[in-house]
Amino acid sequence: MHSISDYQENFLNYLESQKISREPKSLYEPIHYILSLGGKRIRPILTLMTAEIFDCDYKEALPAALAVEVFHNFSLVHDDIMDDAPLRRGKETVHEKWSLNTGILSGDAMLILAYQYFEKYEPIIFQSLAKLFSKTALEVCEGQQLDVDFENRDDVTIPEYLKMIEYKTAVLVAAAMKMGAIIAGTNEENCNAIYDFGLNLGIAFQLQDDYLDAFGDPETFGKQVGGDIIENKKTYLFLKALEFSSKQDAEQLLNLFSIQPIDNTEKINSIKQIFNETGAAKATQEAIKEFTMKAFATLETLNIADEKKEILRLFGENLMSRRV
Repeated sequence: MHSISDYQENFLNYLESQKISREPKSLYEPIHYILSLGGKRIRPILTLMTAEIFDCDYKEALPAALAVEVFHNFSLVHDDIMDDAPLRRGKETVHEKWSLNTGILSGDAMLILAYQYFEKYEPIIFQSLAKLFSKTALEVCEGQQLDVDFENRDDVTIPEYLKMIEYKTAVLVAAAMKMGAIIAGTNEENCNAIYDFGLNLGIAFQLQDDYLDAFGDPETFGKQVGGDIIENKKTYLFLKALEFSSKQDAEQLLNLFSIQPIDNTEKINSIKQIFNETGAAKATQEAIKEFTMKAFATLETLNIADEKKEILRLFGENLMSRRV
């Protein structure tokens, strides 16, 4: 097995080798820009790692890994437009740096490019990858719409929220891993088990992202800390705070989530205080642990060597130990 740094280095080299230089530059420059901003590259690394876990040369999975990364960044470009976000990974978002229309068109082009990378595989593999990718892409869109719908609802439940983040975030993590398994040609049981591993790890990852959005370090988080609060997003933190609040605290929380002051500092600080005092912050950390443990339990059903299960476990532990 190779190291994470090996996967990263080879993926970045492959990404650079696939750089598109054709007209109009105003369409492709934003694509190069968002892909060059870095990020954790978690999804493509998982595709490469999974291929090797199932005894395949991981370099065979590079086109699929790039498809996953391009699609992920496409979704970020459009998410940033919908959220009117000023920053992505500490830099200007595409629509801020160029324009709203450019952000929409470049994002659309990225979605099409993602599909094209699957064309590098033989027909049987291509069909399996494209089928999984289409299902996943549609679920991501459904998750994003649920997220938008929740902004105008006061009756969102915890199960509904978990379904939303499963579709919006976790299914792409799961698909990234299953793609590596498909390319490696492992059996259906292993493909499904590694998908479930990625799904639970992806839910845990998104819950942690929600937590860090409120309590992360603004110097290292890469996004605007408190962004979900500013946007009045009904995250797991918010829903747990409502569940645990007294009537007075619940009314205060709902009131704070109904206003959009020019300066959000006081609003953010007041809501974070409620998250802590009600126990919502602690409950969110417990949920993160719960879904991480579900992911690790799935590893036991995989028909692979124990040392390879340990590699996946260590990756999950390192991923979920971030505190930025």
